[in-house]
Amino acid sequence: MNDNQFRFADEKDLSLILDFIKELADYENMLDEVVATEDLLHEWIFNKKVAEVIFVLEDNLEVGFALFFHNFSTFLGKAGIYLEDLYVKPEYRGKGYGKGLIKKLASIAVERDCGRLEWWCLDWNTPSIDFYLSLGAEAMDDWTVYRIAGDSLKKLAE
Repeated sequence: MNDNQFRFADEKDLSLILDFIKELADYENMLDEVVATEDLLHEWIFNKKVAEVIFVLEDNLEVGFALFFHNFSTFLGKAGIYLEDLYVKPEYRGKGYGKGLIKKLASIAVERDCGRLEWWCLDWNTPSIDFYLSLGAEAMDDWTVYRIAGDSLKKLAE
């Protein structure tokens, strides 16, 4: 495994962040669901500061990224880190970059005194599931994710 180099994204990286999001969405067969724009990312990541992005580099080239934000556990009484997206370009997989990103996020969680690091994974994504299990992650099989979005969210808010 190589010595991973990381850097946090800044405002000049908006197109790169969006490119990574679209590549991930394409991999997940969900590209048609991406409505994010550079303007939206700028507003939420850099103005409102509700999410952060970190890149992993090879020879100063961004080869993978992680987008994450803080959540909160009432049971633990402290924040956690929720990993929304993790993606490594296909030609750079198997070189330790994904593991490096997860380890970096774990390090950030420990530095910030967070109680946990968590994420979701699509049920069909066996390579990612196997990877996460190899790191010691546990599947939360007794929990079901619920979501209200779009028109349903607006209707509920009325």
